[in-house]
Amino acid sequence: MRLIDDAERRARLARRHALAPRHRVADVPAAVRAMTALHGTEAATPYLSLLARVDGFTRADLDDALYSSRSLVKQLAMRRTLFVFPRELLPAAVSAPSARVAEQVAGRLVRDLEAGGVTDDGAGWLAAAREAVLRRLAGGAELSAKDLREGLAELSGQLSWYEHKSYGGVVHVAPRVLTWLSATGDLVRGNNSGRWRVSRPLWTRMDDWLGAPLPRCEPPAAYEVLVESYLRTFGPATERDLVWWFGATKAAMRRALSDLAAVRVQLERDQTGWVLPDDVAPEPPVEPWAALLPALDPTTMGWKDRDFYVDPGFAPAIFDRAGNGGTTVWWDGRIVGAYVPDEDGRIELVVPDDPGRAARSALHAEAERLGDWLDGEKVSALYTSPLVTWGR
Repeated sequence: MRLIDDAERRARLARRHALAPRHRVADVPAAVRAMTALHGTEAATPYLSLLARVDGFTRADLDDALYSSRSLVKQLAMRRTLFVFPRELLPAAVSAPSARVAEQVAGRLVRDLEAGGVTDDGAGWLAAAREAVLRRLAGGAELSAKDLREGLAELSGQLSWYEHKSYGGVVHVAPRVLTWLSATGDLVRGNNSGRWRVSRPLWTRMDDWLGAPLPRCEPPAAYEVLVESYLRTFGPATERDLVWWFGATKAAMRRALSDLAAVRVQLERDQTGWVLPDDVAPEPPVEPWAALLPALDPTTMGWKDRDFYVDPGFAPAIFDRAGNGGTTVWWDGRIVGAYVPDEDGRIELVVPDDPGRAARSALHAEAERLGDWLDGEKVSALYTSPLVTWGR
């Protein structure tokens, strides 16, 4: 097997993820396709991920792609996480990872509805709620979760949630129904009624939003499409990376690799990775580069095995116990720190070890670029690098 060492993997990352300044891409669609999909759990993350990859990026560029041309679509998919997909990948996403999530969400919701006394027939209740929501939104209507809950008797109902915990309480069932319908591809998050860094989606029917019913395919064919795109972005990747990223079974990933005729390669630390058959040529080195990436950026989150771009001893300063990463500071293909906006919206770098003069200069330039773009707006993330707390 050919060895693809850590240095070559970092060179691939720099080019293919459009992070090295000389390798940034021209526009929003190109950047999203380069990454397969963007994480969308944090409202601001897609914007900041694109700023890192597209010179001259504006908020309006992403808004146009999401809400006007609709060439990008938000979809609940792998690991019950919200992503921004290129429209051409949406059928595969809904047909495989989203369908898997939808089945899990529905099963738990049915059990909770029956255990919580909302109904004796959870499956029947859920089917009736689905029909009521789709009927109410027919014709292109867009409504908030609150409007749907208050306007449809079929969505009424409350459940006790973590009642023995300090953060528990009684919650409405309706948001969980909408989460399920978004995973099935029946509904989509349409226009955002909040500001760019606050998620307040209006729900609408997927078929109305796209102008036609969404095509579906069998899961093996869907995973083949998605794994091909993933390997184009993140390859080489280990089987563990694939299983984790897609929230899928080993069997599903092994079948996709076989269908793609993926090629095994040797990685450092006695690992085996996979690349596409037309992607085995050596990757030339890339000049040193700096980047600031937001919480849950796909580059930070793209692999389960992360030793090639973050020191294992430093990883707990960046990732929480579930493996979610906060803001990151990158120098020459490695995570070296985190960042946080100060009270004036300027960017404060938290880099424990001095990376050298050239790195300091490049990183401060990126901090100024991000601060200028934010123009005084402070972005608060749910996922915060522990380093931000430790280092301040």
